[in-house]
Amino acid sequence: MPAKPIDNHPLRYPLNNELHARPFPELTAPCRAAYLAIKQPANAAKRDRGLDRAHLLALLDRFGAAHPPPDATHHAVSLGRSFLKWEMHSEFVSYTLYADGVAERPFDGSAFDLFPRDWLAVAPGVVISSVLVRMESADLGKASMPALSRKLAKWFVPEGLSAAYVVDREAVVASDFRIDESGHVRFAIMANKGISKRRLGRITQRLLETETYLNASMLAFPVARDVAQQVDAMEAELNGVYADLSADKSRDSTTLEQMLGLAGRIEDLASRTAFRFGAAEAYAKIVEERIALLREERFEGRQLISEFMMRRYEPAMRTVLSTRARLQDLSSRTERAANLLRTRVDVETAQQNKDVLMRMNDRAALQLRLQETVEGLSVVAISYYAVSLLGYFLAPLAPLVGLEKYQISAAITLPVVLLVWWLGKRMRKRLEKP
Repeated sequence: MPAKPIDNHPLRYPLNNELHARPFPELTAPCRAAYLAIKQPANAAKRDRGLDRAHLLALLDRFGAAHPPPDATHHAVSLGRSFLKWEMHSEFVSYTLYADGVAERPFDGSAFDLFPRDWLAVAPGVVISSVLVRMESADLGKASMPALSRKLAKWFVPEGLSAAYVVDREAVVASDFRIDESGHVRFAIMANKGISKRRLGRITQRLLETETYLNASMLAFPVARDVAQQVDAMEAELNGVYADLSADKSRDSTTLEQMLGLAGRIEDLASRTAFRFGAAEAYAKIVEERIALLREERFEGRQLISEFMMRRYEPAMRTVLSTRARLQDLSSRTERAANLLRTRVDVETAQQNKDVLMRMNDRAALQLRLQETVEGLSVVAISYYAVSLLGYFLAPLAPLVGLEKYQISAAITLPVVLLVWWLGKRMRKRLEKP
């Protein structure tokens, strides 16, 4: 008979401010949990989510377990004596197996036996988080604390051990955040015998989320180191451009082209890393929130989980955020330099246009003077031909008035010149009217 899903289990709480709730098993100590988070190496946010669902169904079919609804983003179901919880996130999917009882040998990895090797080998992605959790009941009274501390020191590397009371001293949580030979990070939860099942489930889930989102955010760290090297080179190139701006104005056009090319490379780099850096910042905030929800108190002088994060995790996140800020600042500086250079080029172009217009104005004035000169010569030429024609026309009348031909030509010359000049001036005024 197939296992019955318990999607309607009453033990729920919201995760990551999503609208739907996530079911929890009825956890009781002692028990153990195995956790996997699988992510596609590239473009995980735009992945084919059908592959994730198909991988889940392959696991469920091996145990004859019920399938989730077609559009489900989370599923909880019993697998024999164990309990599986599957969740689909924006970049990865997670599988959590809860099993009753604990092995005599701490963290022996037997909880992972329900994840078949061949099934893991065909996973649509890579494992970004693999966690083993051991939950035991313990007497958290002061008298038993030294013995409990020695026990935890045997399970974990003492110099890296973080241990703290959590949620009003209902449990002690411990880990060294190191990956063991099987590739798992290990957590121990020593719970007070009177702890509620709901509270134990929430402690476990918050630890798993802390580890998963820590690893997801750290995916941006190698990207940040690579981007930082490129930013160093681009800053040196930008400084060279600034030097050219103040040294040689004759190369402004060439410098502007170089600046635009640099700005294009910067924007391309920013667009390619925007999602990864933005996701890292969001994941880091989730890690901080989950740790804060644990409400840690110091246990036997051990470092808190928050202190471990401050020493190991926060510097990496500061590097990521610093690189992102440097890239944004470089983009702004490049834009300002490009605007400055563009303004100077525009000013130079405007000055050149002014010089061209002044030369055109000088040429126009010269042309006008030449035109006036030509017009004066035209008056003389037209007057000459007009006097000649009138001379021929009036020559037969010269004897009648007792004058010679040359005397008539001389008499009409001045009136003809004045008439030609007046007609030319009148015609020019008509042509100049709009």
